[in-house]
Amino acid sequence: MLNLMRKIVATGTVTKNWDALSLPDQSSGEIRVQSANCRDCRQCLTACPTQAITLRQEVPFIDQKACIFCGHCIETCPAGCLEQTSHYKLATLGGALADDAADALKKKIRSALGRSLHVRHVDIGSCNACDFEMSHLLSPIYDIQQYGIDFVASPRHADLLMVTGVVTRNSTQALQMTYEAAPAPKLVMAVGSCACSGQTFGDSYAIRGAVDDVVPVDVYVPGCPPRPQALIHGIMLALDRL
Repeated sequence: MLNLMRKIVATGTVTKNWDALSLPDQSSGEIRVQSANCRDCRQCLTACPTQAITLRQEVPFIDQKACIFCGHCIETCPAGCLEQTSHYKLATLGGALADDAADALKKKIRSALGRSLHVRHVDIGSCNACDFEMSHLLSPIYDIQQYGIDFVASPRHADLLMVTGVVTRNSTQALQMTYEAAPAPKLVMAVGSCACSGQTFGDSYAIRGAVDDVVPVDVYVPGCPPRPQALIHGIMLALDRL
């Protein structure tokens, strides 16, 4: 016990403010379009493995829900139209919620959940990259329990379902049953580009698609995988505590 106490004193506090943690140099985040440089060569459209890039008014538009930050579009663009950033705060509320609907959702969250949140993780077809990042949320560095947030073993005790992976045909029923088991009012967070878009693995007989093809989604956190800070940002957005 004395040795443990000495170690605690020597180590000090390691928990950091999630929004103040510096990102590593190699951290990949949002890809932004410099529209003034675009030559309309459209090479980025064919280079994107998840078809996240489309044209809007002859300018590339990147669907952040489907983007996996691989950088292939940047490598193929001859005009330097695309730029890789480390920006990770890409979480959005309920897709394209209107202002009134978003305000109603925030009021429901505040009245029902207050300052606590119980989370149930649901893996319905992930590669485990998002799940691995999620495990860091309970580490001494991020320690989401300091915000009144914790993971629970049963959806019947959960306020929020954090869903990872593309929805497979074999997992569809499990996702539906888990959603139905969670008490109302319940929230669903789609974590990662697979869950947000369902496009990462293309078309297959074994894939149903994105999470919102099966159950309603309140918060989208894109990335491949999203960093722990991005996950906390999405949770704080869900709690209306940003």
